[in-house]
This record gives sequence, C-alpha cells and structure tokens, in this order.
Amino acid sequence: MQAKFRGIGLLAAVGLALLASSALYTLPEGQQALVIRLGAPIDVDQQPGLKLKMPFIDTLQYYDTRLQTLAPAPEQIILGDEKRLEVETYTRYRITNPLRFYQSLRTEEQARLQLTQLVSTSLRRELGKVMLKSLLSADRGRVVQLIQHEVAERARALGMEVKEVRLHRADLPLETSQAIYDRMKSSRQQEAKELRAQGFEWAQQIEAQADRERTITLSEAQRQSAITHGEADAEANQILAHAFSKDPKFYKFYRSLQTYRQSLADAAPTLVLSPDSALLHDFKNGPAAGKP
Repeated sequence: MQAKFRGIGLLAAVGLALLASSALYTLPEGQQALVIRLGAPIDVDQQPGLKLKMPFIDTLQYYDTRLQTLAPAPEQIILGDEKRLEVETYTRYRITNPLRFYQSLRTEEQARLQLTQLVSTSLRRELGKVMLKSLLSADRGRVVQLIQHEVAERARALGMEVKEVRLHRADLPLETSQAIYDRMKSSRQQEAKELRAQGFEWAQQIEAQADRERTITLSEAQRQSAITHGEADAEANQILAHAFSKDPKFYKFYRSLQTYRQSLADAAPTLVLSPDSALLHDFKNGPAAGKP
C-alpha cells in the first residue's frame, strides 16, 4: 500500500512539474512575447521576468525588441537619365507591434524578405526620377529621406518601425565604368591632339613673326649702313677736296705715288712702257718745285 501511495505521489509530482513548466515561462531582456491561445493571439508581453500562461493551450512567439540591420545584396538601378547604378543599402528597424507583425508576417525571416522588397521598390521608384549628378550633390540626402519615409510608412502597417535607410554604396557597374573611362580617355586624346595642333599653329605664327621682324631689322640696318657709308664717303670727299685745294701739286704728286704703288704691286716682274709715257714723268723729272 505504501508503495502504491509513493507511486501516486511521484506521478502527482511529475504532473505538477509538467503543469508548472507548461504554465510558467521566462521572458528575457531584449525580447517580447506574443501569447497565442489555440492559434489565436491574445496578449503581448514586453516586460522581462517570470510569467504565467495557460498550460498546454497557450504557446509563445518571441520577437526581438532591439534594432536589427538589414543589408540585402547590391542591385542595379536605372536612373532618370538612363544611367545604371549598382546600389547597396542598409536598413535599421525593430518590431514594435508583435500582434500586427504576427498577423502580417508571422516570422522574422518573412519580415526580412518583405522589408527587402519594400526598400527595393522605393529605391527604384525614387532613383528612377533623378539624374546621376543629383546623387553626387547635396540633393542626395533629400532623395534618401524620401526613400526612408516611404519605407517607414509601409513597414508601420506590418508592425515594424524603420529607423534608418541609407545608401551604403552607389557605384557604376564595371562595364559602365569601363565605358566611361574609355570615353574620357578618347576625349583627353582628342583634346591633346587639338592642343598639339594649336601649339603647332602658334609656333608657325611666332616663327613667321620672328622672320618678319628679322627682315625688317636687317633692312633697316642695311638702310642705315648705306646712309652712314654715303655720309662717310661724302665727308671723305670733302676732306680730300679741301686738302687738294690747299696744295694741288702735292696732292697730284701723292696720287701719282699711289698709282705707282698699285701698278707696280699688281704688275709682273717686267713692266714695259714707252719712254714718253706720262707714267714715267715723275721718275724723270721728280716733283715740281714750288715757287718761293
């Protein structure tokens, strides 16, 4: 009999333990629990601690209350100017309404898929209205704010609060970057060719100007030289004429000596002259004596 009572007591203890484990649960810090009774959500518990629920008929769905980060794979977006851009985003969000979240999405995995779709749709809509140069200016912040506002409004209906949507990276696709590089290279080569042609034209102009100035300078120098030479000849003739007028006989004798010098210097070893040649007059008679 005692063994039977001990068995019943043991079964009762086990039953009470199972009942307690089914009726009690612990809600940790940073978590919130949705109480579901027979498949229908009936309560939301957001305070951490030891909690009580209906055993065997209540189940719990836990959700994180902390900010979570969503970083989907990069995707290509066509901008308003038909440029392709490879965009990588990140989104920070939290679950604020577990009941609505459970009714709309059930699981956090489904929530991440749905939020990724919301961000992608808003991203394509807003970036499809702007030009590439707008994303490289201060207007980029306005565009990002529009995307964040639209995603936050739609996510609120799903029980989530979107705190931030940002463009983590926005680059041109590799093939587009290569095409732009090739166009830039071709443009710079064309510009260099034009600059070389312009430089050659300027060199020709400078050379022509230098030749023209050289010709003008030489012509002016020759003209000035001719003028100086003529003035010198005139002055020399005036000096000779003045000297000749002072002593004509001496001047005549001096000219005769110059004639002898030039004739004898250029002549052969033998010079043949007639005896009555005027050239021999001064050799025969000597210089005419002046009158006292």
